[in-house]
Amino acid sequence: MSEPNPKGPEDRKDPKDTKAANGTGVGGGPPKRNGAAADRKPPEAAPAAQGGKTAPGPDGPNPDKELDAQNLPGQRLDHGDVIGVRRGMFGADRGADTSGYGRLVRTVRLPGESPRPYGGWFDEVADELEGALEEQDLLPENAIEKTVVDRGELTFHIAREHLPRVARTLRDDPALRFELCTGVSGVHHPGDKGRELHAVYHLRSITHNRMIRLEVSAPDTDPHIPSVVDVYPTNDWHERETYDFFGLVFDGHPALARIMMPDDWQGFPQRKDYPLGGIPVEYKGAQIPAPDQRRSYS
Repeated sequence: MSEPNPKGPEDRKDPKDTKAANGTGVGGGPPKRNGAAADRKPPEAAPAAQGGKTAPGPDGPNPDKELDAQNLPGQRLDHGDVIGVRRGMFGADRGADTSGYGRLVRTVRLPGESPRPYGGWFDEVADELEGALEEQDLLPENAIEKTVVDRGELTFHIAREHLPRVARTLRDDPALRFELCTGVSGVHHPGDKGRELHAVYHLRSITHNRMIRLEVSAPDTDPHIPSVVDVYPTNDWHERETYDFFGLVFDGHPALARIMMPDDWQGFPQRKDYPLGGIPVEYKGAQIPAPDQRRSYS
């Protein structure tokens, strides 16, 4: 008959636990540690933990930086070019108001030109671009209408006749090297008289890890912009889509045709003057009115 163990349950420890407590592994040797993990220092407190707010800035493609009171996301601009006054909601201007926002009045502004210095690498890119254009006997003030830094993003507004040369310079100059254009976006500002249609090109430098934008405008009465497909071939379908939805004609495009809508479609669906209800719909002889004309609460 064996004698009872004099140690209580709290005194009985597993050998593995003892080795772990002594800093040894299960096999008896010291535990292995990754060299990088051994040298890793505890991370510093993030700006958010200190009560600060962060947003994209000029120190990288989307780096964090402290925001001042004039550059908060979603903040209404109190400067820039006024292009109109928006009343109500969603552009509904036919029939009785059904949104409940009939008394909402808001000034529509576009960001104005930014003064120097722009900050970070923004000034470096602007200087290199201006210098490269001067070497081609093109005055920067003739090609660049204005430079805007807004919400941590750099945008060059380019005269449309000089767009291909500026794009090629940004792509080929060793100090710039914006090798990739990720697309072109169409924008319609009916209140921007003489510049109602805008095309925005998003450029990325893989070499320098930077992002900028080029913006070109054209009037409704002459919606022509030179194509940059020969500079950035990836823009082929993007220019077709912008033509399809906004009516911007990209001169020199190898096959400019509608890409989403039928070839015989009338109008451009993403313009702000396009009817909100689309095209008239007939169902069993009845016509369905546009959404902003269907109900009236007054």
